[in-house]
Amino acid sequence: MLFGSSGIRQEFGPDLINIALSVGAAVAAGAPEIVVGRDTRTTGELLEHCVVSGMLSAGATVYSCGIAPTPTVAHATGRADAGCMITASHNPEPYNGVKLLNPDGSSFTLRQQARIEDAITGTHWRGWEDQGYVRSIDAVDAHREAILDKISLARSITAVLDCGNGAGSVITPDLLTGAGAAVVGLNCNVAGRFARPSEPLEANLPYIGEIVRKRGAACAVIHDGDADRMMAFDERGRYIDGDHLLMLFAKYLDRQHVVTTVDASMAVEEVAEVRRTPVGDGFVSEQLLSWGDFGGEASGSWMFPEHSYCPDGVYAAALLCEIASEWSIAAELDRMPRYTILRESYRVDAPREIMTAAGAEEPTHGVRFEDDDGWYLIRASGTEPKIRITAEGRTPAKAKEMLGAGHAALERARRIQE
Repeated sequence: MLFGSSGIRQEFGPDLINIALSVGAAVAAGAPEIVVGRDTRTTGELLEHCVVSGMLSAGATVYSCGIAPTPTVAHATGRADAGCMITASHNPEPYNGVKLLNPDGSSFTLRQQARIEDAITGTHWRGWEDQGYVRSIDAVDAHREAILDKISLARSITAVLDCGNGAGSVITPDLLTGAGAAVVGLNCNVAGRFARPSEPLEANLPYIGEIVRKRGAACAVIHDGDADRMMAFDERGRYIDGDHLLMLFAKYLDRQHVVTTVDASMAVEEVAEVRRTPVGDGFVSEQLLSWGDFGGEASGSWMFPEHSYCPDGVYAAALLCEIASEWSIAAELDRMPRYTILRESYRVDAPREIMTAAGAEEPTHGVRFEDDDGWYLIRASGTEPKIRITAEGRTPAKAKEMLGAGHAALERARRIQE
């Protein structure tokens, strides 16, 4: 399988170069007009040229955004037949990949991905008289203006913004300033190398809380490499975990039907009716097409169906600033239900084989066990050679018990696999 839980991702090398060329041609076979963008990784330009070459060979018209966030490319794709983002999102710099998008912003479904994988083995090259061509477009300005039409700050605030040297650097600083925030920018340049790990985890952001407090900021917003994710801090300098950020957005927007993943906290079910999907933004967006008025993952992906079915960390950043201009985010968080949730990951040599031994029908969907007071989930990462264990309990002791049970189940599977 080429596709994981969020597109194609792997460490950069000859295989990825060949894949980009072949995928470009396969996509163009069914999409005459395609929008293409890339994040800031040093390998992005090369891979963009490869995927675009494949598209041109099949006669497509390509609209190039250059460096732009995934949600910006998704927004521009609304006027085309398909979108293609060169990114490895939150993965480390040695990785890169290809993510395919529909005109409504949603990721290609499993069925669409299977068609692309089948089509890669075919021949799509056209003769010299039928080659495609490239046009450059300003997707960033259009996306920024679309968000500013929907976001309005009740008062001027100070917001800390850390783009992590990713694609969010080309839009979010100007967006938040245009919305009325005084921005304290960190790592807001497209250097091509990340000053911090790209994944917006609390452990990767130890400096943010102090900056928020010293600057008297109302909030902080954090992006990953392609700005499809957004995580945040409140005005006290506290990191907001994804489960509570999900609840905060749902409450502010008065959304009663929420789609989230199997690894999200059971506390979400106390504030809205919830439907759960396997981990992966593509599964969330696919469910939202038929049910729900808001969706997201605890990892930082937020989907607003009236805006787009693509996780839009840029829109979420502006929305958080709007909330901070009206509410005390810290006070709202203190009123929310909260249970102990533990998340761990382990680098292993054969994650898919181990999860198959554990009884998973699909390794990246994993195996989940639950009782009345807690649950655990073991699953293979869809983007890295890792196995992730998530556990939650109504008490800290119950969460530890569930995590221990998850560890035991993983060890049994490893012994079987060996």
